[in-house]
Amino acid sequence: MAKRIRLACTAAALVPLALLAAACSSSSSTPAASKSSPAAALNASGKSISETGSTLLFPLFGTWQTAYSTANPAVTITSGATGSGTGIADASEGLVNIGASDAYLSASDLEKYPGLLNIPLAVASVDVYYNLPNVKSVNLNGTVLAQIYSGKITTWNDPAIKALNPSASLPSSSINLEVRSDSSGTTANFSQYLVDAAGSAWTLGTASIVSFPKSAHANDGGSAVAKAVKATSNSIGYVDFSTASATGLTAASIKNSAGDYVAPSSASAAAAATHVTPKANLTFLTVDEPGATSYPITYQSWDLVYSVQPNATDVQLLQAYLGYLLGPGQALLAPLNLAPLPASIDSSAKAQLSKITS
Repeated sequence: MAKRIRLACTAAALVPLALLAAACSSSSSTPAASKSSPAAALNASGKSISETGSTLLFPLFGTWQTAYSTANPAVTITSGATGSGTGIADASEGLVNIGASDAYLSASDLEKYPGLLNIPLAVASVDVYYNLPNVKSVNLNGTVLAQIYSGKITTWNDPAIKALNPSASLPSSSINLEVRSDSSGTTANFSQYLVDAAGSAWTLGTASIVSFPKSAHANDGGSAVAKAVKATSNSIGYVDFSTASATGLTAASIKNSAGDYVAPSSASAAAAATHVTPKANLTFLTVDEPGATSYPITYQSWDLVYSVQPNATDVQLLQAYLGYLLGPGQALLAPLNLAPLPASIDSSAKAQLSKITS
């Protein structure tokens, strides 16, 4: 029955866990909240660790796994790029040891599943890529992006875009709008930025799936958005930096809350994260943070792990692996265009590992 629950919830990436549970409650005769620890259904004592979730983190997990398994050949680690929604569902139902998500569990989620921990792992950026022949740089801000993605600005030489780019030879061509059709953490974080930065100019809300204008071209996955922008002149699309870095496209510089136009990079994402103060449960958002060098469309990814494990061997196995991710593993992020956690948050995340017990 647990497998039926997971399949039913797969497409619901980044929906709060409480909503996922409500949507799927009819598939199970045992409410998930009544389970003392779904992680007890796992057996990591055979020196294997399983992880599913965030497609953004999938390349990173591959790098981490290779490095960790080289130093610890007796440990087998498997991962799947199933999307954040599946990572949340799988972790909550105990189908995997670790769930990876680009959205943390809310306070209500943690109350419903009191043993599930939020463990931050990395910081990243959502970039706005464009394909404009002969235009080398483009500046955009939250208000203009909101008007583009809500269909109110439809041509590249619109006065609002020209005002931000007075020296650019912007074409009169229609804007080809590329968006995500699937449930996506990238969409959730991009739309959250528009809510925060654009105010009343953005009316479509924030969610893992947004009802963009019918004129927008919908794509299944971030890689598909990047490919569509590269193949289509006069197009624009939002893609996480890690996914789009190999496309050869140019990203727009985005105006931050300090009034500076900043290009996306692991350094500018890291700069944004330094201004964050996490809550007591170690959750935080890095959208539109202050600082002259902070990239405004920045977000973070998490591992979700149950605090109660079936035995001491499993505890040691998970603490060692997660300790590696929060220790030496942080040095492997920059080559993948991801940013390590600020030292203070990394230290707090490491402290979370002591909560994992048998």
